[in-house]
Amino acid sequence: MKAEALERTFWNDGLAVAGVDEAGRGALAGPLLVAAVVLPPGRYPFRDSKKLSPRQRELLLDRLLASARAWAVAVASAAEVDRLGVLAATHRAAYRALARLRVEPQAVVSDYLFLDLETPLLAPPRAEDKSPNVAAASILAKVVRDRYMLGLHQRCPQYNFAANKGYGTAEHLSALQAWGPCPAHRRSFAPVAQKRLL
Repeated sequence: MKAEALERTFWNDGLAVAGVDEAGRGALAGPLLVAAVVLPPGRYPFRDSKKLSPRQRELLLDRLLASARAWAVAVASAAEVDRLGVLAATHRAAYRALARLRVEPQAVVSDYLFLDLETPLLAPPRAEDKSPNVAAASILAKVVRDRYMLGLHQRCPQYNFAANKGYGTAEHLSALQAWGPCPAHRRSFAPVAQKRLL
């Protein structure tokens, strides 16, 4: 994480800053999960979850939970994503996550997610590389969603969600062809719908 964080100006003004990020937007199955994290001013080792190994994410999650003033997660189910579309479902889950924080944020930083808020918002691309709050939210969202997908794997092992986390790998697409979709699949997504498995 760069020394000059995106939220530095907010911190200098004494504001509580929430970082928001999601996991699972592009998956064919499973929920879309949004996390919000409020960190006190400081320097942190948090990075974009996609650049970390599962072990590194788990270790950093412990640090995150010990450091955060507040954190929350919210889920948009596969059915909600199908009904609303990915972007609208992401927005709704983000609002729910922010509303669940036990510290009311006075400013928000997100990864290119333009939320309609009364508080100041920064939403640059790749914010998880520039904001410790967003990087922390990225880690939290990814770890919680991966754990959920492990549970889903126990119920539907034929799709190997433990490995693919619901994304459209060749193995997952082959399983869809063989077994059809389960209730956790996003039926509006082309790789599911185009196979005429509904």
